Amino acid sequence: MNLKHLITLLAIVNPLAVVPFFIHYTQGMNEQERRKVARMSSLTVFIVIAVSALVGLDVLEFFSISLPGFQVGGSLLLLISALSMINAQPAEAKTNESEVQAATERAGIAVVPLAIPLLTGPAAISTVMIFANQLPGWHRLQLLVWAGVIAAAVALAFYFSQSIERLLGKTGINVMTRLMGLVLASLAVEIMAKGLYKLFPILAQGLSSVN
Repeated sequence: MNLKHLITLLAIVNPLAVVPFFIHYTQGMNEQERRKVARMSSLTVFIVIAVSALVGLDVLEFFSISLPGFQVGGSLLLLISALSMINAQPAEAKTNESEVQAATERAGIAVVPLAIPLLTGPAAISTVMIFANQLPGWHRLQLLVWAGVIAAAVALAFYFSQSIERLLGKTGINVMTRLMGLVLASLAVEIMAKGLYKLFPILAQGLSSVN
């Protein structure tokens, strides 16, 4: 199994960075309700990653989108997310206040905005699809294992959210978010380079001749 895939996805999802949002959106709830939100969020994260891994490439094929083009586009999203994390913001874009209020009224904060888009947004989905293409046949199922690990990490982070915030503090969470952002930025450049080489083989030939 490729641990690089797991580390990358954990850095993108980054449950620790979303802990303050979980605490904010679940204010006024009792412990049982908070745990229910945590379970639903983690289940949603698992479903999003699993669906992206299993049928994401079929969606690309249906719309006649080449994988190298998708790699470049996905890596741009990943790079934007990484830059947000370096600024100590969650990797994925936040929903606006009206969407948050509507979700709260529907008791749907576990799905929107916590699971989507704060935990799993466009950057996470595109990265899973790129990884799925790198794994042949049944090996792609290992992404489901990683989805389970990430979902468990989300559940644990939310279950112990108040303890984590007391232990690390806002500064500690921000430092970890920035470090993960640096890792993601490096991976984004690597994925982008591979996509560009496939789209423009002359680039790879030119670099080989220079070396």
